[in-house]
Amino acid sequence: MWDKIDGKPAEFQMPVKEDKRFRIRVLLVDDHPSVRQGVRTYLSGMRSIEVVGEAANDKEALSRAKKLSPHVIVVDVSLPGLDGGELAQRLRRVVPKAKIVAFSMHASEEYVVRMARCGVHGYVTKNQPMARLVDAIVRVSQGGLHFPPGMIDAILAPGAALSPNTALTSREREVLSLLAEGLANKEVAGKLGISVRTAENHRERLSHKLNILTVAGLTKYAIQHGLTSLKVSAP
Repeated sequence: MWDKIDGKPAEFQMPVKEDKRFRIRVLLVDDHPSVRQGVRTYLSGMRSIEVVGEAANDKEALSRAKKLSPHVIVVDVSLPGLDGGELAQRLRRVVPKAKIVAFSMHASEEYVVRMARCGVHGYVTKNQPMARLVDAIVRVSQGGLHFPPGMIDAILAPGAALSPNTALTSREREVLSLLAEGLANKEVAGKLGISVRTAENHRERLSHKLNILTVAGLTKYAIQHGLTSLKVSAP
């Protein structure tokens, strides 16, 4: 997964050039129509890039990725429901040949490391010039990586800790807090106005992300990381 070009991490390579003989098929995944429109308009000016589709959520993304077979999928990190990291993992199973570029408003190392470990090949923040996204799309389509300068070591470092506030979505933090307070899945669903099945899915994803299988373990985690008002009981 950690491709190198000429023995060097991709972030240190010279800017890539468009290959106008080959059109890169791109799928855009973002829940904001204005963002998708802006990105599509810009990419449409690139002779080597063709935007073949758009998706506003994880279900559309998975369905259209399978149908359209894009070379590169540009994924928003903060999607409603399934977060960008989990979506990236599923996309890699559905379309293993496709390359994934995370497109996010978050520039912190924790977000970059998490997305990289979920299988993305590049990471671009939304406040950067759009040309950086083009560079990322072209580079990953050629088998390289495109991450912010100086973060390759953090991405490759074994066991680097991720902040719970960035590893978990806001909804997952809400679910975790309620579970820590002793609420059952049905009660969590009632509190948040979601279905019981959705509450169960959130709990399953929490267990998967944190590698914690019990409610007691999740409660301890929530207390340790300040995600609940509960306190650790004195021995």
